[in-house]
Amino acid sequence: MTTAEQLEGPQKVTWCTGCGNYGILAALKKAVIELDIPVHNLVISSGIGCSGKIPHYIGGLNSFHTLHGRPIPVASGIHLTNSELRVIVHTGDGDCLGEGLGHFVHAARRNVNLAVFIHNNGVMGLTKGQFSPAAPRGYVSNTSPPPPGAPMDPANPVTQAIVAGATYVARGFSGDQKALVELMVGAVNHRGFAVLDILQPCVTWNRQLTWKFYNENTYSLQDNGHDVTNKLSALEKALSSDSKIPIGVFYKVDAPDLASGIALPKDVPLKDHITNLKDVQKIIDDLVL
Repeated sequence: MTTAEQLEGPQKVTWCTGCGNYGILAALKKAVIELDIPVHNLVISSGIGCSGKIPHYIGGLNSFHTLHGRPIPVASGIHLTNSELRVIVHTGDGDCLGEGLGHFVHAARRNVNLAVFIHNNGVMGLTKGQFSPAAPRGYVSNTSPPPPGAPMDPANPVTQAIVAGATYVARGFSGDQKALVELMVGAVNHRGFAVLDILQPCVTWNRQLTWKFYNENTYSLQDNGHDVTNKLSALEKALSSDSKIPIGVFYKVDAPDLASGIALPKDVPLKDHITNLKDVQKIIDDLVL
């Protein structure tokens, strides 16, 4: 059984005091304990940004801190090479919805068996508060053009995930630990592409999307009888322009994942497979005209 002591991070946490990432890290540790999966069977892939530091702040788990926008393809490779592993992606809204958006959409379309946790605070926090793809229209940052602020509507990761083909799509809030842990566990246990959009305040740069704002303007989908198998209803909730933001599972269905539809070795994981070069040569010879 995994213990809290095993998950103590090897490095000092350097997030700003009050950062929403603390709630995500605490929920992740609780989720790992609740999942009761041997830590050597769990892997974290992360990108660049404040969210990318997660592997540095949790102990006992294998991890891969990769390039900006690239944690999903790296995680896909890890999963397909060794399907016995459970792979969790930690990525920020700037990391995932900017440079990484193409990877995000295609991994959802392929239904790769990953759990993707998006740390969504509406800013590029690590690089001093530029507006991110998730910033609301009109959001004023130190790089937004005056006077209108961010001159476009924000990317909506929940809508993007549902439309692209993800089979588990949810939204959480870093200030609601109980619900967030439950959503994380559900995402990791789901077979297929699972997306969890996590709303988290950036107390240093974002004065609009604050702890107070989220505490006063979120509500539970599950407490309001939402049908998670209804894609149109899920999209309607995700696109809602109401002042209240829905939290919980939007969409959850079963569908074949990528690994079940491609030519992977059946007897052993790909990492242990030994290719017979004579068989490869025969394939080449058969293709030669």
